[in-house]
Amino acid sequence: MSRDFVGALLQLNAEKQVPQEALIRAVEEGIQAAYRRVAGEEDIFVNVEPSTGEIRVFRGRYVVNEVEDPLVEVTVEEAQATREDASAGEVIELEQLDGEHFGRIGAQTAKQIILQRMREVERDLVFDQFANREGDLLTGPVTRVEPRAIILDVGKGVEAVLATSEQSPLEHYRIGQPVKAYVLEVRRSARGPQILVSRTHKGFLRRLFELEVPEIHAGTVEIKALAREAGSRSKVAVASRQEGLDPVGATVGQRGARVQAVVAELGGEKIDVIPWNEDPSVFVANALSPAQVLGVEVDEEHRVASVMVPERMLSLAIGREGQNARLAARLTGWRIDIRSDVPADVTAEAEPAPEPVPAAVDDSAEADAAPSLPAADGTQVSVAATLDAAPVGGPEVAEEPAAPAEPEAAATKKPATKKPTATKKPATKKPTATKKPAATKKPVTKTPATKKEATGSSASKSTTTARRTRAKASEEVSS
Repeated sequence: MSRDFVGALLQLNAEKQVPQEALIRAVEEGIQAAYRRVAGEEDIFVNVEPSTGEIRVFRGRYVVNEVEDPLVEVTVEEAQATREDASAGEVIELEQLDGEHFGRIGAQTAKQIILQRMREVERDLVFDQFANREGDLLTGPVTRVEPRAIILDVGKGVEAVLATSEQSPLEHYRIGQPVKAYVLEVRRSARGPQILVSRTHKGFLRRLFELEVPEIHAGTVEIKALAREAGSRSKVAVASRQEGLDPVGATVGQRGARVQAVVAELGGEKIDVIPWNEDPSVFVANALSPAQVLGVEVDEEHRVASVMVPERMLSLAIGREGQNARLAARLTGWRIDIRSDVPADVTAEAEPAPEPVPAAVDDSAEADAAPSLPAADGTQVSVAATLDAAPVGGPEVAEEPAAPAEPEAAATKKPATKKPTATKKPATKKPTATKKPAATKKPVTKTPATKKEATGSSASKSTTTARRTRAKASEEVSS
């Protein structure tokens, strides 16, 4: 029986990777709890010999200087009466008990307690293993995709929780996909250790650079500061501890191979690698890259840096929605005020003046101001009236007669002014052509389109032409 007990301990040690001392302690506590429940006494102790598997059950007392509970404690003098070398803090054996009264119920109770203690020991061991890995990277496949989190299997029956708030907006996950994550916290729970991981923490970016850049892992290149907006952009300030080593070149790698590997792991997030400098003005100017900086004035007391940039670089220095300036402020720890090298008053003067709005034209005034020419009968005719006598759609053209039987309708007359580009209108069914009235706000009565001889009344012609001129001018102003 003792040989089987030792073999079982060795098998558990190999399967659960639990130390043998922890297993023996769990067996002792389980049997001791079972004896105390059966016997109803608190001074029963159990001792298991690891080599032989022998189990001894005895009644004992704790040796103390001052007794508070006489059922389980005894003074040093009383303990030395039983054993001469007894001292405070030890357990002395007063009576050895027989294990025969430990029947079936006691054995079943001991079994349950031993299994419970072993599970607790296993959980504590796993918790200690992962508790030391806070701040490190874990890799595991995706086992479940839940609305608020993604569950990763990190081995030994332990699951890591990647919450939605800790996921990059550029990434999408599927079942079975291996995912790297940064360990934020390890918590104790009834089901074992609960691991909270993140992919948006700036420590995740730092660990990725340590994996891809041997100089950072070895310590010859140090990441001095880091600012990140997950899924969009990050800035990393690096410095060299070895003389002659370019920290930016070592971090970026040949043709950007090292930094591109980090960008690929982050799903396309942009990364700016800048050199760190002890001078705050130089460091602030570097942090605003890729914008060009003309000068930096720093206020040590209030930690404010006033930066002057060219006018064409102002939007680039600020960035989209202020992202570049915001990341630079987080990276340096300084408040940054960005200003243009062109004063505001000069910019305002450079803006073109608004075009003047054309004023309304009075048709009566134009008609009065237009020069006049003598007509055939001696009356004065306005030049503007003569030029605008033709309708808007084109000059007046007499239509050809529709039938030869009517000689009066066949006669065609030329308009007062005829343009060279005028075209004739097709013949209509009506024997005489009628002129369309001009589109005016006020109704105007017009004479028929049939013209009289040039020797007709010049006064009536002048009056009609002036009315047409005013109607056309009014139409142009309204349009």
